[in-house]
Amino acid sequence: MIKSYSISALILLIVTLIETAILSNITILPAVPDLILICVIYFSLLNGKMYGEATGFVSGLFLDFLSGAPFGFNCLFRTVMGYIAGSLYGFVNYSGFVIPMVMGAVGTIIKAFLIWIISLFFPSFVYTYTIISIPFLFELILNSLLTPFIFKLLNVFSRTLSVRSEEIF
Repeated sequence: MIKSYSISALILLIVTLIETAILSNITILPAVPDLILICVIYFSLLNGKMYGEATGFVSGLFLDFLSGAPFGFNCLFRTVMGYIAGSLYGFVNYSGFVIPMVMGAVGTIIKAFLIWIISLFFPSFVYTYTIISIPFLFELILNSLLTPFIFKLLNVFSRTLSVRSEEIF
């Protein structure tokens, strides 16, 4: 169990570095695809709510340290995202192409909704999405298109990342 948490944390760190150091510096992109969110959704679907919460929190910590967001902001909504995706554990067959695309799109929409809710409490600190804007639509399309490929890539490590049912509390 420790091995799967460590490997997923390492994957999240690498993806966070790619997203914050490389993708955020490409000026032609109107918005950066949220690869970390896609990884958290995959880990949650693979192992359930508790694992999803843990990976969401860890990915939020990595992002909070590497971005200019208020500390704890990414931890909060990514933990909730991990819980929501983990509640679908055992109900969704995510091995195809269409279901992962839908999961990426729904995850992006829920992310925008959670950020909007957080911005109601902290209006001067949080940048919210406008649902009908170019950056949000670009991120929605990119996340939807990239989700099946990232799921296939992470599926290579599924035996290592999977926690057996008797090990889950």
